[in-house]
Order: sequence, then structure tokens, then C-alpha cells
Amino acid sequence: MKKAGVLLILLVVVLLAIAVIAEARPAAKVPRIGVLLVGSAGGSGLEAFRQGLHDLNYIEGKNIIVEYRFAKGNPERIPDLAADLIHKKVDVIITGGSAQARVIQKLTTTIPIILAVSGDPVGTGLAASLARPGGNITGLSMISPELSGKRLELLKEAAPKIDRVGVLWDALVPDNTLDFKTTQLAARALGLKLQSLDVRSPADLEGVFSIAAKQRLDALVVIGGGIVNSHQKRILAFEVKSRLPAIYELLWFAEAGGLMAYGVNFADLFRRAATYVDKILKGRNPADLPIEQAMKFELIINLKTAMQIGLTIPPNVLVRADKVIK
Repeated sequence: MKKAGVLLILLVVVLLAIAVIAEARPAAKVPRIGVLLVGSAGGSGLEAFRQGLHDLNYIEGKNIIVEYRFAKGNPERIPDLAADLIHKKVDVIITGGSAQARVIQKLTTTIPIILAVSGDPVGTGLAASLARPGGNITGLSMISPELSGKRLELLKEAAPKIDRVGVLWDALVPDNTLDFKTTQLAARALGLKLQSLDVRSPADLEGVFSIAAKQRLDALVVIGGGIVNSHQKRILAFEVKSRLPAIYELLWFAEAGGLMAYGVNFADLFRRAATYVDKILKGRNPADLPIEQAMKFELIINLKTAMQIGLTIPPNVLVRADKVIK
């Protein structure tokens, strides 16, 4: 009995010691990541990003914390929002484009920055090369300059009679300058005349709409950006009101009422961005993580809008569409 009592006392002492050690041991740090986008929560691929994290066994609020910041179409808010994330001591920042990444990089060269979407990170000076970015920025490229010429070709095939084409683009986005230059080259090859409709603030939109009307443009190419994306409804309304065939860089413009869209699948890019988060949290250096290119491209045609503007899409164009909205 005495021996059993001693053993019981020893067992209690051991259990108490284990409890004390467990309480003294610091809790494992929960990784904190920041998401900074110039737009809003809608149409940004965030659900795909969350799903990508979930597929990698990250559960928000449990083993990972995600801080979301949205500029809601106002690029001037980016520096303050980025500074707030840095103050929160996030382990990594995910952003949606080269312009935002450049602003964030001016504030931190130590926190890894992941580009969920970018045009040409090498051409805009964000990375030394795709294979070895060399700094604190890595991620995904939608190779938008290479797609710009293809968009103009598709627009010409859909509306063969067009001659003067306006290019509506957000001039605050570095990648868009490359897009516009590529579109110019394609226009020359197709014998089309281009009119730049560049905007630097929401207030510029009415001005470029007026220019498009005065110049009697036949069609529009719309390149994405914070200002353009945040004023989607105004742009789509102008397309229908002016009866101008338009092709968009971002797929959701066609889904929301634009005539055509040809570009990358943003959901796929944001889903893949989650894999970069995983690699960095496991110790990989962004300088050594290759920037991957887009793999999924889609053509969407909205026949409802075609009917509204009085355009018949040729069968040879329709058959190439990944999605036709009727």
C-alpha cells in the first residue's frame, strides 16, 4: 500500500511538472499574411485564393491569419494600407498588380511580396528575371503584353468593318504601357488606327468618353487597372449606349455585359498564389522562387450585348469561344 501511495504521489508530481512546462512553453506563432488589392472584395479571385490555402491545409483563424485591405478603386490609399500591414508584422503580402507591388516594395524590402496577378514583372523592373527574381517579389505573370495583339485580332474578326479603335487603359499601371505599345504594333499589322483613351483618375472617364464620341471611334479595347475595374458599370454602359464593339482584358467584364473578353483565368492565378504563401512560410526565399506564367486563357462572347449593339458575331469566332453568353 505504501509503495502504491508513493507511486501515486510520483505520478501526480510528474503530471504537474508536465503541465507547468506546457504552460511555460510559448505558443506556436500563427502565420499572418496580408492581402492588399486596389479594388474591392468582389471579382478579385479571393475565393480561389482561400480555396488554395484550404487545399494546403491552412484554415483561416486557426493555423493562419489573413489581413485583408482593399483600396476600393483609389490607388492613393495603397501606401497607407501597405504601411498598416507592415505595422501588423505580416509574414508575407499578396497583391494584385505591379503598381501596388512597387509601392509596397518602397516601404519594405524584407517582407516577401507575392504577385497574384502581374503583366510583365521583368519589363517593369520588379524582378531581375522570371527564373530568379532576385528581390523580395515573386509570384505570377499573366503575360498581358503578349495577349494584347490577340485581343485586337479577335475584335477585328468579330467586327470586320472597324477602322478606328479606342484603347481605354489605366495609365497608372506600369504594365499597361507595355500593353498599349503591343496593341499599337498589332494595329499597324491589321491596318487599324488607334486612339489612346488613357485615364489617371476616375474623373478622366467622362473626358475619354467624349473623345471617343468626337473621334467617331468604331470599337474599343479595354485594358484593366484599378480605375477601370472599379468603374466597370460606367464603361459597360458607355459601350452599349455608343453601340461600340468592345473587347476586354478581364473576363468578368464580358460576364457583366461586355461584348467580348480574352484573357487569363484570374481564379487560377489566385489559387496558385496560395502555393507561394506555403513555400515562403516553409522557409523559401522569394528571390529564388521563379515567377510562373499564366496557363489558362479564355475567350468569352456575350451574344446579348451583340444584339443590343446590332452586331452579328461570325460563326468562325463563336466556335472558338470558351463560353458564350446567350
